[in-house]
Amino acid sequence: QEPKELWGYVEVRSKAHMFWWLYYANNPTKDFTQLPLILWLQGGPGASGSGFGNFEEIGPLDKEMKPRNTTWLQAASILFVDNPVGTGFSYVDDCSLFAKNLTTVVSDMMVFLQEFFACRKEFQTIPFYIFSESYGGKMAAGIALELHEAVQKGAIKCNFKGTALGDSWISPLDSVLSWGPYLYSTSLLDDNGLAEVTDVAKEIMEAINKNQYGLATELWGKAEGIIEENSDNVNFYNIMNKDVPEMKANEQGNLHLMRLYQRHVKKMHKDSLNELMNGPIREKLKIIPDCVKWGGQSKEVFENMAEDFMKPVIDIVDQLLAANVSVTVYNGQLDLIVDTMGQEAWIRKLKWPNLAQFSQQRWKALYVSPESTETAGFHKAYENLAFFWILKAGHMVNKRLLGAACTIISNKTEDSCVLCFLIAAAYH
Repeated sequence: QEPKELWGYVEVRSKAHMFWWLYYANNPTKDFTQLPLILWLQGGPGASGSGFGNFEEIGPLDKEMKPRNTTWLQAASILFVDNPVGTGFSYVDDCSLFAKNLTTVVSDMMVFLQEFFACRKEFQTIPFYIFSESYGGKMAAGIALELHEAVQKGAIKCNFKGTALGDSWISPLDSVLSWGPYLYSTSLLDDNGLAEVTDVAKEIMEAINKNQYGLATELWGKAEGIIEENSDNVNFYNIMNKDVPEMKANEQGNLHLMRLYQRHVKKMHKDSLNELMNGPIREKLKIIPDCVKWGGQSKEVFENMAEDFMKPVIDIVDQLLAANVSVTVYNGQLDLIVDTMGQEAWIRKLKWPNLAQFSQQRWKALYVSPESTETAGFHKAYENLAFFWILKAGHMVNKRLLGAACTIISNKTEDSCVLCFLIAAAYH
């Protein structure tokens, strides 16, 4: 049975239009009102949830328009939102309206969520979670905190339960500082390469310590170039793969930002997906303005966020935990851009009073099924913080594993809810 779906635009600011696409849960034994609603936030910034997240990762159809054997819709309704404005089918009428910082990204999403829940009252009491990937996790943290406060004040009516941060760009510096040791330990850097990566990581740290975040973003691009040179072009999303970045001579603009955009946004706008979104999907939706091309403003989205890109949001995660919001962090073992070592490093910096108790917990192994002996990952939780180590997965954990085999449950521990992944199908 095909899932029920809705889509539309919300004008979050004058001449700034945010596109959304909702799939209702499609479970043979349960109505959608008995299952949670998940907001999915893609990374980049500038990568599209309605496109990449939907057809490449967790939606009901793949990019060949064939139904997936298993989909998150069996466990929840999914709301894809192309954000920041200018991402995917979202667009701005004036180039001065692109978001330049997390504050604007969050305020735009609050306008959207307020209208969404006001217009669709059937979702106001359903458990609502924010799931994210990569830079989407940084946005998710900020949005989650603002949403929690809005719900407390009665400004937005929804049953917000928590957020899941997948391979998320929470502390850029901790990620960068861990790249050298991680690649060295996996035989992808020698002593010389490690020294070069360490040197540029120190430059990035100095820039961040001086609040020179634009320079830090530029140096981040330099660090990636050094890694590519020394590792024979290791793939930043899965160290078991190789990737040769493409540069086009006719591309205009800041060269270091162009390289970063091509590595981390443009590769999520592959020709096949681009043709699907600007062809059959555009025709299906029937509401996309003639002047709007899917992904047409993604480069501008990325470039406008450059000054904000390297800023950490560890303090926001701390505020979420203090507010008793459920926070789940999950990470793929083979990811480089947001490697697990970097995630563990910022976790250790939390000021959360329960951090010591969390750290003292023994992790527990996860298996694909009760009969399986292959370890799929590890899990640790205390109160409202949980961490999942997902083995054999890269940056796109959901694409490689969870998109095809994931059930989401609410697991009561003490007085708070923790999101738990139960890997329920064959492990790849």
